[in-house]
Amino acid sequence: MIERKLLVNARLGLHARAAAKLVRLTNTFHSNVLLRRIEGGPNADAKSILSVLMLAATAGTELEASVEGVDEQAAMLAIEKLFAESFGEREVEV
Repeated sequence: MIERKLLVNARLGLHARAAAKLVRLTNTFHSNVLLRRIEGGPNADAKSILSVLMLAATAGTELEASVEGVDEQAAMLAIEKLFAESFGEREVEV
């Protein structure tokens, strides 16, 4: 299992379009991907848009990602890249 902290840099946070990009990406991998807010809360299945949206992750929110499975390394790298690129949207200063 790989765990990493991720920061939501997208100006609008992890809203519907950004969440959809994340869900599409994670569904290309066999590994299980869970997200949770650093300050606590339930886990969100990153392969479910409703679950991801329930995180209510606004700009500046810190998340912890846990990836487990046969392609966990590739999955985590892709997820980190998507977050680093702010889901293809403008970044905010936090």
